Amino acid sequence: MRCIGAGSAIRAASVVAASALLMTLVFGTARAEDKTYVMKITLPTLNDSPHLLAKNFAAAVERDSGGRIKAEVYPASQLGSIPRQIEGVQFGALQVAIIPSEFFSGVDERFEVIAAPGMVDSLEHGQRIAADPAVLKLMLGLGADKGLHGAGMFIAEPDTIATKTPITHLADFQGKKIRIFASEFESAAFKRLGATPVAMTLADVLPALQQGTIDGAMAGTPVFTAFHYQDAAKYITETNQPSIFLVLEVSKKWYESLPDDLQHVIDKDAAVETVAINPAAADLLNRARAAWVSGGGELNSLPPDEQAAMIRTIASVGGDVSKSKPAVHDAYEIVAAAAKRTRQAPTQ
Repeated sequence: MRCIGAGSAIRAASVVAASALLMTLVFGTARAEDKTYVMKITLPTLNDSPHLLAKNFAAAVERDSGGRIKAEVYPASQLGSIPRQIEGVQFGALQVAIIPSEFFSGVDERFEVIAAPGMVDSLEHGQRIAADPAVLKLMLGLGADKGLHGAGMFIAEPDTIATKTPITHLADFQGKKIRIFASEFESAAFKRLGATPVAMTLADVLPALQQGTIDGAMAGTPVFTAFHYQDAAKYITETNQPSIFLVLEVSKKWYESLPDDLQHVIDKDAAVETVAINPAAADLLNRARAAWVSGGGELNSLPPDEQAAMIRTIASVGGDVSKSKPAVHDAYEIVAAAAKRTRQAPTQ
């Protein structure tokens, strides 16, 4: 019978342990690579640029993750009201939300600075603001301590107002109850115009119009068209103020549960798709305007002198509202500076 010395036994044990560790690492890595993750994307609207962005982002992530992330898109507030959607992402029950930035002001008041009245001159100007590095750094960093991982931002369209009776002059705003987003900036702007602002999530707007609780609602024309508002409020006034910027927010809890390579996929595809959507957003807006009219609605605008007077009236809202809130004011100044330097398109 052959005896094994102590040294040999130790070496043999070391070999066995090393082999076991290697197998654990190999199979552990394989299991991580084989694991699939569900990514539920929630948004309040339907058949518009945010909906298209959600579908494009979902397809890109599934492709670039090699199928390891399975995406599901839930438009039209299928997963709850806007506040519930935001909470779902914060706590990890939902993975991604594509929602106008103002609705996140309950998480951090600075979310609403991007939509300050009088900030954006046109859709193209808004696209340049959304791509500005200082603005992106600010906006995508908000909510990091509240369960959110900002991954992308874009401008969908300018705001318009759908009303039960036409608004064709500034005086027509007097006494009107108008639905707004959850924004102190928007509230202050409408008060200056003589209207009564009513903050309301999108799912409640059409019933409120039908019941006469409100006289009109602010949103984008593609939203009014997609949800067939013509029967309740057939008159759209294209005030084009403020503009609707949406943020693509990822659940931080879910994001941090992903392997590094999948985190990279999320960030890369969000950055790419929120820029790639720009031409489609412009096209969808034009088609929505035509569809509104063909569906029996009317498009109105203020006379040029009254439109200019409206801009003068509301342009100082951002600075005035934020001046008593240092953090909000600093954020507003970052966006205002970007709006100023991007006002003219760069020469080719």
